[in-house]
Amino acid sequence: MGIAILFLVFAVLLLIGVPVAYALAAAALATLLYLDLPAVVLVQQVSAGTGTASLIAIPLFIFAGEIMMRGGISERLIALAASLVGRLRGGLGQVSILSSLFFGGVSGSAIADVSAVGGTMIPQMVQRGYDRDFAVNVSITAALVALLVPPSHNLILFSAAAGGGLSIADLFAAGIVPALLMTVVLMVTGYAVARRRGYGVEAFPGLRAVLLRLVAALPGLGLVALIFVGIRAGIFTAVESAAIAVVYALLVTSVLYRQLRWRVFLETVVHAARSTGVILFVIATAAVFGWLLAYLQVPAAAVEFLQSFAHGRFMVLLMIVVMLLLLGTFMDLAPLILICTPIFLPVARAYGIDPIHFGLVLVLAGGLGLVTPPVGSVLFIGTAIGKISVGESMKTIWPFWLAGLAVLLLVAFFPEMSLWLPALLRS
Repeated sequence: MGIAILFLVFAVLLLIGVPVAYALAAAALATLLYLDLPAVVLVQQVSAGTGTASLIAIPLFIFAGEIMMRGGISERLIALAASLVGRLRGGLGQVSILSSLFFGGVSGSAIADVSAVGGTMIPQMVQRGYDRDFAVNVSITAALVALLVPPSHNLILFSAAAGGGLSIADLFAAGIVPALLMTVVLMVTGYAVARRRGYGVEAFPGLRAVLLRLVAALPGLGLVALIFVGIRAGIFTAVESAAIAVVYALLVTSVLYRQLRWRVFLETVVHAARSTGVILFVIATAAVFGWLLAYLQVPAAAVEFLQSFAHGRFMVLLMIVVMLLLLGTFMDLAPLILICTPIFLPVARAYGIDPIHFGLVLVLAGGLGLVTPPVGSVLFIGTAIGKISVGESMKTIWPFWLAGLAVLLLVAFFPEMSLWLPALLRS
């Protein structure tokens, strides 16, 4: 009955439009009262949920990404991408996809990615004669690449949700090959759709322009190398790298690019603080929810349930992927990670699935929910920028969504794609 109350209250509150964090807290409190446990447990677990040291990296990486986004790096990355892939069919769509890969390595956030790259590229595509639905769909699906490349906030969150024992450096390395695969698959899909619709190409600016744009964008791309190499080599921890990233971003945007004025800096601080507050509030309330899951022995019940239906590792993984895709349509990625990790990670371990591999599958499956109604935050931002309805976007998004699903299934059933690079770098 306690499990039923926990999930029923949570589901009902979500369906009537209550924000996820409040729904998590209310469901946890209702269950605590039913179990006759002291309500102070809620306060204790909220405090414990935000007390993990590795979580300090998230607000710092958010701040660094906001600084780089407002300090001129996004324009330089888009210019570099345009010179590299603009001459392909559907040139501006290809530019949007490659720019998302570049900017994802700066922001670590799909929402920041679609806001920065989509905010620039979607109006440009519409102005150049591209259909609005194509401009929106290519931009929002490309933003999912940011979930996989360093400094992905969601991979850090998964590490914390898994108990903090997983290497963030390994998670960052594991996401690189899937991110490159996602980029290539989306570019091929964009090419096919653009060719069918008769979109044109962009003129090649020449090798000299490419080199100049590369030099201009290198300081921004250097942030990715600084974070990844520093953590991988053991020079500093994830938290230390996040602090260094903030200092680096401030120096690049204020001294080198000279675009981070005082007013812009204040706006950056406010926006980063707001984003951090939302994320940490969800983390805090999800901690209580997760504690109750463990108290009610839900992970053990999940293992037993799946064992009764499936007897092989790949069948179990397929069932988990299907459940994650369904849950992702009703839940944002951060709470999905915090709630599903303590339930499904023990199942994955029981069947010999590597936790690093499982983390990539979880983030990718949940990421597809970000472009799926009714709670797809990236979808809503993209359609707002493109000035079209969600329904118009959904009618034609299926080639890009299926491309993302294909990458998810490849990563899920060929674990070497995510585990090869971490193993290589450890050797």
